[in-house]
Amino acid sequence: MVKRAVKTAEVGRSKAHMVAATIEQDILTGRLPFGQQLESENELVERFAVSRNTVRKGLDLLTNGGLITRKGGIGSFVTFNGQAIDGTLGWTTAIEKAGGGAQTRLLQIALVEDETLAQELKLTRTTFVAIDRMRVIGADAQCISLERSRLPFNDDLAALPLEGLAGGSLNRTLIEHGMVPHHGEQWAEVVGLDAADARLLKRRAGTPFLRSRRLTRDRDERIIEYVVSLLDPAFFALHLEF
Repeated sequence: MVKRAVKTAEVGRSKAHMVAATIEQDILTGRLPFGQQLESENELVERFAVSRNTVRKGLDLLTNGGLITRKGGIGSFVTFNGQAIDGTLGWTTAIEKAGGGAQTRLLQIALVEDETLAQELKLTRTTFVAIDRMRVIGADAQCISLERSRLPFNDDLAALPLEGLAGGSLNRTLIEHGMVPHHGEQWAEVVGLDAADARLLKRRAGTPFLRSRRLTRDRDERIIEYVVSLLDPAFFALHLEF
């Protein structure tokens, strides 16, 4: 089994990354054998002399690095060509792993104002970082999905429209900015494409597509991302676990 490193050198040496790096070494050197339960959060707080929030962020980094696994309860997730899209990897990486030659095209990264969405999400600030992407597949670049992500604006994200995504990955970018998704909600329904989206996706207006709306939060309930995805049902489906 090949484990992926947390790569603390790339993302800075915050206290959370120091916690993650120390536990990572325990795992990779065999001091923490495969299958052995980690110390409790209280024990880790005492061991590292840091806050509980710092410990949780360190554990989130290890989870996203593939070094530890934490089991959840009921869940739902999107599949691509019958294979689960692993949200901890990010959709771009997960779709690439599923095969089929899908490619991601970045349409925009920009600051936008959206009062309606801010009201819906109960946010006082109406500024968002908008990240729009399209997935295409095959020699004829068939459009199979359109994703519109909205990140509530904060000072750490101010330079994102100029800097772009870290390694082309929104998931990696969020982690490098200390924004680690912990839980969320997802809704899905079938809709007919409106005229504007039909032109982008090179379909006829009214063509049925799966629309997924996903809201993710961190451990402190702060909203990290709200994304609306239009997915070609010939490639995507919603899978439920219970």
